[in-house]
Amino acid sequence: AGDERSLYIMRVVQIAVMCVLALTVVFGIFFLGCNLLIKSEGMINFLVKDRRPSKEVEAVVVGPY
Repeated sequence: AGDERSLYIMRVVQIAVMCVLALTVVFGIFFLGCNLLIKSEGMINFLVKDRRPSKEVEAVVVGPY
């Protein structure tokens, strides 16, 4: 009976360790993806700001209307 209980406890510990490792990998991929998404949005915003005309040009265009 003691040997069977020891085997059961070892199996539960293995399952717990695998669950913790799986969660670590999933959250690592999730946060890495979020970080890359935030960086890419920042780069896109930087490029969009470079292409936008200056405010003086907008004032001249809006003026006559």
